[in-house]
Amino acid sequence: MLQLFRHTLESTPILALFLVIGAGYALGRISVFGFSLGVGGVLFAGLALGAFAPGAVPPPMVGSIGLLLFLYGIGVQYGVQFFAGLRGAGQKHNLIAFAAVMGGLAVSVWGGQWIDISLRMASGVFAGAMTSTAALQAALEASHGNGDAAVGYAVAYPFGVVGPMLGLYLAGRILKPVLTPPPAPIVVSEITIDEAKLAGAALSELADGPLAGVQVIGVRQGHQNRLPDPGLVLGVGDALMVSGTVAGVEAARTALGHLDPGRLMKDRSAFDGTEVFVSDAEIVGVPLGELNLAKDFPLQIAFIRRGDAMILPHPFLTLEFGDRVMAIAPAKHAADVRKMFGNSITATAEFSYVSLGMGMVLGVLLGLVPIPLPWIGSFSLGLAGGPLVMALILGRLGRVGKISWRLPLSANLVMRNYGLTIFLASVGMASGLPFVQQVGADGLPMLVLGAVTVLVVVALVVILGKIYLRLPFPELLGIAAGATGNPAVLVFANRLAKSDRPNLGYAMIFPSMTIVKIVAVQVLLHLYG
Repeated sequence: MLQLFRHTLESTPILALFLVIGAGYALGRISVFGFSLGVGGVLFAGLALGAFAPGAVPPPMVGSIGLLLFLYGIGVQYGVQFFAGLRGAGQKHNLIAFAAVMGGLAVSVWGGQWIDISLRMASGVFAGAMTSTAALQAALEASHGNGDAAVGYAVAYPFGVVGPMLGLYLAGRILKPVLTPPPAPIVVSEITIDEAKLAGAALSELADGPLAGVQVIGVRQGHQNRLPDPGLVLGVGDALMVSGTVAGVEAARTALGHLDPGRLMKDRSAFDGTEVFVSDAEIVGVPLGELNLAKDFPLQIAFIRRGDAMILPHPFLTLEFGDRVMAIAPAKHAADVRKMFGNSITATAEFSYVSLGMGMVLGVLLGLVPIPLPWIGSFSLGLAGGPLVMALILGRLGRVGKISWRLPLSANLVMRNYGLTIFLASVGMASGLPFVQQVGADGLPMLVLGAVTVLVVVALVVILGKIYLRLPFPELLGIAAGATGNPAVLVFANRLAKSDRPNLGYAMIFPSMTIVKIVAVQVLLHLYG
């Protein structure tokens, strides 16, 4: 019976792949004392099936495509924040990650001497513990074809995925961080002005005072609604429709007068609100301050829904595919408003395959470019580092001419999760048999060495970041995920943080630490191998 099952799997690799995905997610949902593997369960399901039916391993390109989709999605979403972070706190974050990675390399080298394995194999253990295929490739090239590094990599890789998850989980239990609550929801309220001292003040004069925490959507004067104008002079009895957080609206009410629900909303003869989907490529990626949306008729943006978040507009905010915009305009122009933004609901799941294809091509080519390293030779970013760095650049640019590099948030999330799942399933299936064979023979010390290596990296990030820089816990999670490298760790970190804040740290740290790992391994083997 088992032979028939094995034969079926090996003769139909696609069946085996999706069996791993389904079983892996089921395994990942199992919680033990609050700890669960999440998407990391796919890797271990892959290891089990790969050991049982090694002939069912999918072609290497399958896993590579999955990794590219994940990294590209991360890069284009966080390109702006990545480059902004490099000019500020990101420098300290990278310094912490660098110290942690170097600490992990030292553990692998010294531990390798202690358990009596070659430096090449120890470098493979380091690459596997950091789940860095690029570092493994660098070790193989520096070893001139010797396969010791690949053996160390195969043994250490599985714990390189689960180890950081376990370390971060334990850090959370020990530190018991108070996590920042999600952003306050945006509310819309109407306020009638009672304060006589405000009579005669222009709307612009109140922008930095009573109205500092809200967005003015509309004004009612003389029984008529109108859109806000900075030069509009207000008087007692006038009403303002504002959007903002509950605290911001309450502060405005205290300073101006009293809440007056329905004062503007009951009269829609002049202006009305229309919620539209952003799907027109011409306005995606362009700052609101440059769009001049009100050139043909009066128009005011009240707020923007992006995923589950509500965002107040400002001149530097750029729209993305799938955003939902609440636009206030004359009722007769409702059709024009929909046309202006596109209003296609399919935009939440569609994106330009032209920009995706071009971005991937540029990223792969960048990963192939040899970067000179004095006295050592050269290194390259590889199939992982190249596309991520290029995606960060394209995400920072937003668009070039007619080409928008942005992806709808929902489509980006689906693409990233799908890519990560395929990657982990493929890697697990390919590593299953070598892992079992090596650990069953003499690989247990290497497995322990890999575990110690990755736990030291996580511990150094937490200690340096928490004690010396007093960083918030979500930032520590992102730095640790970027330093250790595996995307499954990032997903786990987001779940621990109950937000997507670790994504930024990962995008900021992963490219630079990928380069550090590549260079460190090449320098080590060139000098001492």
